[in-house]
Amino acid sequence: MNPAQWRTPALRLALIAAALLPLSNTALAKATAAEAAKLGKELTPIGAEAGPNKDGSIPAWTPAKQAGKLSGEYASDPKIEAEKPIYTITGADAAKHTGKLSEGHKYLLKTFPSYKMQVYPSHRTVSWPDFIYKSTAVNATTCELIGTDNPDKCVQGFPYPIPKTGAEVIWNHRIKWRGNTVRRNNDQMNVDASGKFQLAQLVEDVKFLYANEKNPVPLTNGKGLFLYYLSKIIAPSRTAGTMILVNESGGTGATGRAAWLYAPALKRIRRAPAVCCDNPYEGTDGQQFYDQVDMFNGVLERYTWKLVGKRDMLVPYNNFKIARAKYDTLAKPNHVNAELPRYEAHRVWVVEATLKPGERHTYAKRVFYVDEDSWSIMMVDLYDGQGGLFNFQEGMGTPQRNVLTHFTVPEVIYHFDSGRYFVTALSAQGAPNDYSVDYPDGFFTDSAVQQRASK
Repeated sequence: MNPAQWRTPALRLALIAAALLPLSNTALAKATAAEAAKLGKELTPIGAEAGPNKDGSIPAWTPAKQAGKLSGEYASDPKIEAEKPIYTITGADAAKHTGKLSEGHKYLLKTFPSYKMQVYPSHRTVSWPDFIYKSTAVNATTCELIGTDNPDKCVQGFPYPIPKTGAEVIWNHRIKWRGNTVRRNNDQMNVDASGKFQLAQLVEDVKFLYANEKNPVPLTNGKGLFLYYLSKIIAPSRTAGTMILVNESGGTGATGRAAWLYAPALKRIRRAPAVCCDNPYEGTDGQQFYDQVDMFNGVLERYTWKLVGKRDMLVPYNNFKIARAKYDTLAKPNHVNAELPRYEAHRVWVVEATLKPGERHTYAKRVFYVDEDSWSIMMVDLYDGQGGLFNFQEGMGTPQRNVLTHFTVPEVIYHFDSGRYFVTALSAQGAPNDYSVDYPDGFFTDSAVQQRASK
């Protein structure tokens, strides 16, 4: 090949792509024994920095003990909830805090005079069961990620407590311990720019298989179911009775997600490959994509994942108050009631996901902010194909001490193009999560769903 040929841009790109192709199925290096030895010492047992940050705004980790019943109780912490803000950020002084703000928060502060962020003292109390700590320590030096969607030699605990790639951070979020089972009332609000909202109600049943206390299912080169999921729409009446069933595995295509949709009008359940990616979730009026449930879920293969590093940021944390707020007090014009969210300083992993050439998705780029203490995705800046900030996801992080886990309730998706926003994972006017539910064998099969729906 002569130099003139190499200077041809198309050929040069093709050769680079061909050289990189074998890496897509290559497992990256695991944590070394020396790195893993830091777990439970200078690092927490799941990989966070145990100590405070330099200025003391982020304290040392002080894990809380398990407390509360498995059903019938909302998460709470009276001592934390009694605290007052230490300062408030408005659009007028947002520039002073710009290094600790997501682009989504900057946009909200700049655009809406009514928006503010109330910042409270930081508390790092998130803790996990001992069996999660033990299995995480084993995973650190044995668990690998082949490509972006195939965890290998991973059992029960966080798979990548010392992550080497952005995709590994996302997998820590996806398959973390959340209890063995849960039945969740998921109320959702579509809110227009004036603050008026339409309410939808779902009931979700989930059985967690990978991070299961008694019978964990290992993931080996993408093989192994890691959860069963079933949702049923209760309201509004036009979509009531619709059910979505998902059997979720590592991998992509036929080895990954298997999904079914039950449509009341047809009175039958059928395979639903469209339960994926940027197809709108049933009943959300297009305001939430399937892969935005739980901040992110589903295949990673459409994106290139970059681990940017860690930042000290202001994130929604210890949000017991907004999780229990009545819905008419939460919905306000342009954004949720700014008196309700609680923001704290925490260290987060920053992960950039950029759409691969030739792949299709509404979001050409996503920037994830992932809490180091819980591996929960707290915020996501979402960009369109022209590079403009398009949407913003915000998850109100809340510890769940009855099962020793942490997740985001509620979650908000701001649509900056229309002025609308969508709120999901509400339960204050429904019922608390029930972690005591026991599902019989075969409950999460298409035939069982069809049978129950036909009664």
